[in-house]
Amino acid sequence: MHVVCLDLEGVLIPEIWINIALKTGIEELKITTRDEPNYDKLMTRRLKILQENEITLPMIQNIIKTMDPLEGASEFIKWLRNYTQVVIVTDSFKEFAMPLLIKLGNPFAFCHNLIVTDEGIIIDYALRIKDMKKVTLQKFKEMNYKSIAIGDSYNDIDMLITADHGILFRPPVNVEEEYPNFPSLRKYEDLKQAVSNIIGF
Repeated sequence: MHVVCLDLEGVLIPEIWINIALKTGIEELKITTRDEPNYDKLMTRRLKILQENEITLPMIQNIIKTMDPLEGASEFIKWLRNYTQVVIVTDSFKEFAMPLLIKLGNPFAFCHNLIVTDEGIIIDYALRIKDMKKVTLQKFKEMNYKSIAIGDSYNDIDMLITADHGILFRPPVNVEEEYPNFPSLRKYEDLKQAVSNIIGF
């Protein structure tokens, strides 16, 4: 049996932090895991910026409510779920991702969590498990699943390496050039074909 594990931001939905940056005018929030490989460093800086600018979780959630999945993403997930098991494995947070997951048809998703005060100030984040993307693929392998992993950023690479088949989808040039061993695709139709070829349907 196969399972397909997909990243969320950049693969199925727009980058949430870039949208926050555009709405708030804070340029530094445009930096994502496509640019910074060290996730803890990235998140620590993000939370400091939010606190310095008094940006609360409800304010961010109002921005997220205006966002939609990438064009073709909902149809792709619906198509994929007709043929195989699908799991979203994201380094985003439940408090951010849920409205967009619902718009994608509510696929099963592994997310992290935010630590928030009663006033809505995000003071920290809690990983569901360290190296969650890599560990998820390892556990599926232990259960004798054949796995396909699809991602776009530095924080997806361990997941792609651990999977039986790793695919980059719409990665930035720097990630694509650093990891030429993974096929790099741009269209959902091409992704459908690649998955079909692997699974055999």
